[in-house]
Amino acid sequence: MALPMLRAEPSKMPAVLTIAGSDSGGGAGIQADIKTFTALQCYGTSVITALTAQNTTGVQGVHPAPPTFVKQQLHSVLGDIEVKAMKTGMLFDAENTRAVVSALKEHYADRPIPPLVCDPVCVSTSGHTLLNPDAVEVLVSELFPLSALITPNRSEAELVLSHRQLPCSIESLEDMLRAARDMLSLGPKAVLLKGGHITSTMEDVERVLTQRPDLNVIRDGLLGENMEILLVNSKDTASDAMAVDVLQEQDTTTLFVRPWIDSTSTHGTGCTLSAALVCELGHGNSVVDATRAASRYTHIAIETASPMGSGNGPLNHLHPIISRSVPLPSRTNPHPLIRTLIFHTNDLWKAYVEHDFVKQLGSGTLARESFLHFIKQDYLYLKYYARAYGLLAAKSSTFSSIDAATKTIINIITEVSMHRSYCAEWGIDEDELRRTPESPATTAYGAYLLDIGLQGDSSRLIMALAACLLGYGEVGLWLMKEAAKPNTWVKLYGNPYLKWIQDYSGEDYQAAVAIGIKTLETMAVADPPSATRFQEWLGVWQECTRLEKGFWDMAMGLL
Repeated sequence: MALPMLRAEPSKMPAVLTIAGSDSGGGAGIQADIKTFTALQCYGTSVITALTAQNTTGVQGVHPAPPTFVKQQLHSVLGDIEVKAMKTGMLFDAENTRAVVSALKEHYADRPIPPLVCDPVCVSTSGHTLLNPDAVEVLVSELFPLSALITPNRSEAELVLSHRQLPCSIESLEDMLRAARDMLSLGPKAVLLKGGHITSTMEDVERVLTQRPDLNVIRDGLLGENMEILLVNSKDTASDAMAVDVLQEQDTTTLFVRPWIDSTSTHGTGCTLSAALVCELGHGNSVVDATRAASRYTHIAIETASPMGSGNGPLNHLHPIISRSVPLPSRTNPHPLIRTLIFHTNDLWKAYVEHDFVKQLGSGTLARESFLHFIKQDYLYLKYYARAYGLLAAKSSTFSSIDAATKTIINIITEVSMHRSYCAEWGIDEDELRRTPESPATTAYGAYLLDIGLQGDSSRLIMALAACLLGYGEVGLWLMKEAAKPNTWVKLYGNPYLKWIQDYSGEDYQAAVAIGIKTLETMAVADPPSATRFQEWLGVWQECTRLEKGFWDMAMGLL
């Protein structure tokens, strides 16, 4: 989902603090933190613990700040500005780590320390040591107990655990759960063990859930239910690999599951995540909510990054500032428009594609008269559709510029209706169809289509037709998925409506669905909708979804 462009008035922006090293290449450290603070509507302050000569290929040199100057910077900031949350990153050595701990204890001697996120930076991605060995004990024994949250990656967790003679090998999701619990025993209020260096799958997650049903799971960025059409059309771009982060709090464990991103734009990922966590905590969010929002921000920052430099490039820290009603397609979200439409129509979409009409059709128990009433009214609906299409073709000067894919989708909807074959199969001839009176549901839907057609807006007409095209495709795939389950309620053998199920789950209709999906997504990329324009599209989509549900209601005699 697109993040909001603004979330706070400037006067209400919380002040946050980063205590870390400087990255001359701009992708990590203080520079990444300040960019993140700005993007997430916080006022950023900083204490520099070390200067580095580094770029996307690695760290060429480190020059630490004197411990007394580190303390002076901290007292200078905290003595003047009310900091709502803070983080530590690269602290370099034991002396600077002690200086930070000492300054924090002195300043907050008589009141609680604001939420402190400790990113235990030990080694850079390129393998350069960023924390001297003698500083590990100070980090664990003195800084961890002050921290609201620590955010180690795999190598950092293994280093800290081995330092305390605890089991340190982390090779699996089970190992991550054990390591997170062990690290919590070292004093912090919560541990976020990052899984970016451990490739997991949904099978791993399901296995662990079988062993640990008490775990909470947040599946951010994954396709949800009633999105079978997107699952089918994402197979060429999707990967089974997942990144799983483990958040261990005192009484709860939460897994954050996201699609794995294969990218070289990962320089400063840990700094960025911890800085985003600080922002979310500074805005007053809980640790779980902060982790979810910060993980989403970082995920999108990696996915939308442009290559920079000749090594591991930086993230796109400023993506929230570019306001988009619909995100750009990406490898892990190739269909953002339709996903957004379904997300914003969740309950209504589910009521449509999992309607009792559909369930009874799938089980073969649907009353014959309900199905006959439905296909007769569907015939009348298609006549309205043809008129709306004709009106648009005649009145819109821009219609001729609609690309071939769009014209194809409009024609295919009629061609794949499979309508006449159903009528013949059930003994309904042309004369009976002509004599069939319209139901109020048909008239309401038809009038709405005509109204959209008269307005001459091709994109809104395409949106109006999409709910029908995609919804029937979703129904077909959902019924076939349910049919494949053991002890299923879906009956295929001997089902009088088997042909209907096969047609809408079949290759021809799903090919039309694929064209429809491509057309809609291409439309959103070619002419990105403003917030107002997107609300217009969403309104049309939602109204047609409601009208489609009304069609099922009508067939069941509920209208």
